[in-house]
Amino acid sequence: MLPVVRAEDLPLINALSTPALHPDGSRVVVAATRPSFAADAYIGQLWLLRLDGGQPRRITRGFRDTSPAFSPDGRLLGFLRAGPAQSPQLAIVDADGGEPMIITDTKLGVREFLFSPDSTKVAFIASVPADGRYGTTQGVDSAHEDPRLISDLQYQLNGVGYLADQRPQVFVLDLPDPADEPPVVPIGRAAREDAQVALVPAARQLSNGNFEHSGLAWDGDSVITISSRHAERDRDLRADLFRFSASGGEPTQLTDSSNGLSALASPVVAGDQVFFVGIDLGGTGLDMAGVNAGVYMVPTAGGEVRVLTDPETVCIEGSLARDGDGVLAIDQVGGSGVPVRLDGTGEVQRWLLSGSVHGLAAASAARVVTLSTTTSPCELVELSSPLHLLTAFGAALAPEVIAASEQFATAPDGYPVHGWVVRPAGAGPHPVVLLIHGGPFAAYSAAFFDEAQVLAGAGYAVVMCNPRGSAGYGQAHGRVLKGAMGDLDAVDVLAFLDHCLAEVPGLDADRVGVMGGSYGGYLTAWLISHTDRFTAAIVERAYLDGRSMVGASDIGWYFPFEYQGELAQIDQRSPLYLVHQVNTPTLVIHSEWDLRCPLSIAQRYYAELKLRGVAAELLVFPGEGHELSRSGTPAHRLARFRHILQWWEKHL
Repeated sequence: MLPVVRAEDLPLINALSTPALHPDGSRVVVAATRPSFAADAYIGQLWLLRLDGGQPRRITRGFRDTSPAFSPDGRLLGFLRAGPAQSPQLAIVDADGGEPMIITDTKLGVREFLFSPDSTKVAFIASVPADGRYGTTQGVDSAHEDPRLISDLQYQLNGVGYLADQRPQVFVLDLPDPADEPPVVPIGRAAREDAQVALVPAARQLSNGNFEHSGLAWDGDSVITISSRHAERDRDLRADLFRFSASGGEPTQLTDSSNGLSALASPVVAGDQVFFVGIDLGGTGLDMAGVNAGVYMVPTAGGEVRVLTDPETVCIEGSLARDGDGVLAIDQVGGSGVPVRLDGTGEVQRWLLSGSVHGLAAASAARVVTLSTTTSPCELVELSSPLHLLTAFGAALAPEVIAASEQFATAPDGYPVHGWVVRPAGAGPHPVVLLIHGGPFAAYSAAFFDEAQVLAGAGYAVVMCNPRGSAGYGQAHGRVLKGAMGDLDAVDVLAFLDHCLAEVPGLDADRVGVMGGSYGGYLTAWLISHTDRFTAAIVERAYLDGRSMVGASDIGWYFPFEYQGELAQIDQRSPLYLVHQVNTPTLVIHSEWDLRCPLSIAQRYYAELKLRGVAAELLVFPGEGHELSRSGTPAHRLARFRHILQWWEKHL
């Protein structure tokens, strides 16, 4: 039997959380979450593994338990628990086992949390709904709320919706003992109308106002977080580190982003320093096109910020994890996440793994990462010598996975183009699908990719590469598309395709389709407006017209200008304005709630194709946003795959 991963195998794909190491380094807990067709939702629990041996075992039985973390004293395990169609709340349980205790009841759910160094408190971030919004008034649904009067430029976010009436704020609560007797709600004769029984501990809100907050770090009895509080914050992307005293009061600003250096994510306190992921946005505070994020350090009292990574060569993604007097970080290299350790002097260690790292943790002498490999979506690996594979969550998929072969092509100007081919078994000739990633500052890797596996399992050879504009090949590589989308990126993907058609056996050059999402949808639409070489195309959640995005997209107020220039240049590089040159049969896929690339632009693109006699179809998903292909409901993800395979079967 030939190896094959089918769309119906989505429930076998486990996503693992950032691992949680016990402070003594003896054991690790991870959340394994997967799509469920039965629930039409993502379900999962926590798993425990001892590093000295043994098999992983499930230790919780919630509907969706995620984000595990041990308290610094090792006594408690915290995590987020969500029931069906419910917001996640913070739960704690004795680290040695027991029944979890829910300790928050936030209306919109807890986003993240962090135990205090002395393990007596926990800080968390939760969105606070405005009165009368999001079900805070009984009987008033979203269709009957008061109108919104908007005065901000940045007023919406894909996947979230309106921002001003649900700002994420910082809270602190004193930790209860999960061994205590639970509260009892009086009933019958004992019940009184004025009886007030607290089912969860009272939390103190440290932050207030029309500000966003993300990331948590404790320094003594203070909480450090990232926020934008400068007067011009509605016109740029800058953010700074702020310290909040757990006893209340106004925050203290620790960094100054007025020079363009902005805090991006993951503050971590080690000694008297705060490590964080930052990015240099230039004098405008908006120059983000192809810019590498790096690891920075500032004293916990504030002051001079130092960069610890080379912005020209190192591209930091994901979160930091404390490791003694330094941190672990992930450097994106050639499409893959590479773990590195840094201290106040810069990088001091790097681990080369076969696969791509997505999360990491350190405690005592142990270091553990989550790793996606060619045969598994995600596993736990201990960074020991030799490397120690701890789990086998992908075992059910591994025998069916088709290995990707690495390829190196050369563009006409001599520039190297790196990528992969996932080729079905058998002599062929196989029809070919050219995949183009989003971003554009993103990247493919050799690690497991459900999209490529499902296509290859259906008999298509999948060609995918990282053209100029992608991340992980140096900042110059990423910045080259600023003001030039559709130029060298188009040259590179076509050069890579031609290389694979000529050098990889069994590929049918007469049956080639092209597809991509977001920026990948842009480049797909751009290519079919400039060439008729493709048999068919799929344009998905696409960036199709920068002018139309201004005011409609959550990033429309800056992204088109930063990547394409002034409106005249934006119009010159608009696939929508070139739709009259398209002859290729095209399937347009979009989601109703996409606030990144709004549906109305895709509808116009589809209508223009139909009016010009092009064979076109429009597939619209209700209730989904821009991330449908990655985190949409399982039923919709399955339906999407089936429609894509039907389209390619019809045309290829």
